[in-house]
Amino acid sequence: MTSLLAWGGYVPRLRLNRGKAVEANSWFSPALRALGRGERAMCNWDEDTLTLAVEAGRDCLGPERDDVAAVHLASTTAPFADRQNAALLANALGLDERVGTMDIGASQRAGTSGLINAFASARAGSGPVLFVAAEDRLARAGGAAELRNGAGAVALLVGDGAGVAELVGFEQSAVDFVDHFRSQGQAFDYGWEERWVRDAGYLDIVPRTLDALLARCAVEPGAIDHFVMPCTLRGVLPKVAARVGLPEASVRDPLDAVMGEAGAAHAPLLLAHALESAGPGELVLAAGFGQGCDALLLRTTERIAEGRRGRGIGGWLARRREETNYGKFLAFNGLVEQDTGMRAEAERPTLLSTLYRNRDLVTALVGGKCRICGTAQLPRSAVCVNPNCGEFHTQDPYPFAERAASVLTWTADRLTYTPDPPAHYGIVQFEEGGRLMADFTDVDPGDVEVGMRMRMVFRIKEHDAKRNLKSYFWKAAPA
Repeated sequence: MTSLLAWGGYVPRLRLNRGKAVEANSWFSPALRALGRGERAMCNWDEDTLTLAVEAGRDCLGPERDDVAAVHLASTTAPFADRQNAALLANALGLDERVGTMDIGASQRAGTSGLINAFASARAGSGPVLFVAAEDRLARAGGAAELRNGAGAVALLVGDGAGVAELVGFEQSAVDFVDHFRSQGQAFDYGWEERWVRDAGYLDIVPRTLDALLARCAVEPGAIDHFVMPCTLRGVLPKVAARVGLPEASVRDPLDAVMGEAGAAHAPLLLAHALESAGPGELVLAAGFGQGCDALLLRTTERIAEGRRGRGIGGWLARRREETNYGKFLAFNGLVEQDTGMRAEAERPTLLSTLYRNRDLVTALVGGKCRICGTAQLPRSAVCVNPNCGEFHTQDPYPFAERAASVLTWTADRLTYTPDPPAHYGIVQFEEGGRLMADFTDVDPGDVEVGMRMRMVFRIKEHDAKRNLKSYFWKAAPA
């Protein structure tokens, strides 16, 4: 039997106060005031779709990752058009190089289609599949999409055996209904008229798909305990539920007020969030809309409480810091051209051959541990750094990414260029041995102190604007 074994997620810490964005743009578009309530999740300057995916995968898997056979990544905003994003994700998670990888995109229902495909792959005998969906969509400044969009990621582990939920059935429909589109080479979506999208799209295509699924599974609509579907159009969710006959109490909060809509990741993210509060034997119905509709029906098992291994969606939603500086949001997303000064002009192109030779250190933060004396060190070298040992060629690979750490020394520097000054960095000491000079992220001036607990996070290190290549490395963030 193929089941859902575990889930995890990630929502960026920063939440843009929508009221501040409306305040800055209402001189031009007063109608934005209707969207001014709540907040939306926004990426820090060193976060993108890939780093969100890494955090979601870590949250789902925990430290035990040896049995993952495949990694599938769904997104319409993955950083690379011709460099497999799923392969980089698998490497950052420290998975075996023999793992299968696949990128999925081109539609807002890539998240639900990808999850259906993950179940099919696991059922066909591929082994456990880690399915990850992540999204951070750009929008033009001063538009409704800027307020409605959000950033986030979800990861679901699917495999054989008794799990926390079983797939009762699924239904898919492919309809070239263009509610919005983004052509090759464009940065922003072009959206169509909302009333038409609501009436001819959501209220027609989705109910037909849900009706077909429930009929195929011989499940009465009134038996559904949780119904999730991303939609930022007011009143659509209860209308869809009413047309299908779903209980009013089954309609779950789409989380629009607290994080916005995370594109292709949002439907599976809402599914994971529903599972966090579901009890054994409950039916969860999830729908994804975009050039058709996907619908999945899952039934939770007695082991449902075991599925959340990390913080989960609820935990990351609770870990938030309000951002009231709309100008910072624009700068972080490249929506305004800044004079960043001469220190930002230094060219440091990524040497791809060097990156490959050091990929275990750079991408997976793998150091070494001496098999003679047990000393851990970063980076791995030919000689043990323990002065009482000094043995040659005794270093076994030793991953540091999941090791607890604390601040040993630190400084805040306003001379070194960073998109979010001041630059915080210092030496972190790992509890089981090893030290690293690291950049700090997700910290605020005055909040860093010696002894502070830290965790390592995979983030953007630099952006080579001339070649449009992002380089990634691990930074230290508050635990």
